[in-house]
Amino acid sequence: MANPKNTSISSAKQLEIDIPDKKYFTIGEVSEICDLKAHVLRYWEQVFDQLEPVKRSTRRYYQRKDIELVIEIRSLLHDQGFTIPGAKARLAKGKHAVTVEAPKADDSSLVGQLQNLRTEIAQFKRYIQTKY
Repeated sequence: MANPKNTSISSAKQLEIDIPDKKYFTIGEVSEICDLKAHVLRYWEQVFDQLEPVKRSTRRYYQRKDIELVIEIRSLLHDQGFTIPGAKARLAKGKHAVTVEAPKADDSSLVGQLQNLRTEIAQFKRYIQTKY
């Protein structure tokens, strides 16, 4: 049973993650809670506009909503197989629920993923051609 001072994320997939009941968290605490490296969190802040921890002098302070967003981003990227552009598109649509079963991709999401894949393949092809 969870500690009364902690609350759990409601997602069935994330039940094992307890977020302590406090207002602000350091990047080290978020890193530990979400099982991610601090440099990954800093990179995601640059990539995902929705992730905006409070910055005071040189320190970052995350709130509960930020941690929940980090958990969702991690799920999209690591568990559900989204690319960063795909995860950004998914978050932009306002679909902030982490799903247990495989996501049902709509046509626009698939088209976007295929376009990104096509671009990556073309870039890789150009790279190979310049090397050999």
